[in-house]
Amino acid sequence: MIFPIVAYGAPILRKVAKDISADYPGLPTLIEDMWETMYESNGVGLAAPQINKDIRLFVVDSTQIFQHLEESEKELMKDGPGIKKVFINARIEDLSGDEWPYNEGCLSIPKIREDVYRKEQVTITYQDEFFTTHTETYKGITARVILHEYDHIEGKLFIDYLSPFRRKLMQGKLKDISKGNIKVDYKMIFPG
Repeated sequence: MIFPIVAYGAPILRKVAKDISADYPGLPTLIEDMWETMYESNGVGLAAPQINKDIRLFVVDSTQIFQHLEESEKELMKDGPGIKKVFINARIEDLSGDEWPYNEGCLSIPKIREDVYRKEQVTITYQDEFFTTHTETYKGITARVILHEYDHIEGKLFIDYLSPFRRKLMQGKLKDISKGNIKVDYKMIFPG
């Protein structure tokens, strides 16, 4: 099943999500539906709050990014070949390396892209879909996608990293998104 993506302005996008246990109702189906929704929306990551679920769950497939890059571009991404993983009850253990800019976008904030500075490496503890606990370190573009999705389960959005001036400039576009005055090629639900 393909879920509609929750648009900017919905309260769930600003809520800190809750941990879940292995007996969360319908979890295997929910994970499959999240993959399907993410691919249908042309995303490389999707967090549960983006489909109106206030739980600490997100999926990441950064392999898609590398499939479309030239060899010279792959080095700029600082890692490879990417990952395809489910993250449940994730907690960041450490951020390290230099901050570097990358032009980010978000399915919940369509048609807005901005340079966001993030650390180049993240160490994260999480459970996979079988509730096996892992602590792993990722770098480069994969770390960035993980951090972007992790922010969603913490009630943060990529625009929170922008200067007040940049955010003021985009207020009109953000208002249009929250009112549903935008055309996208995937299903969305709008606040109100």
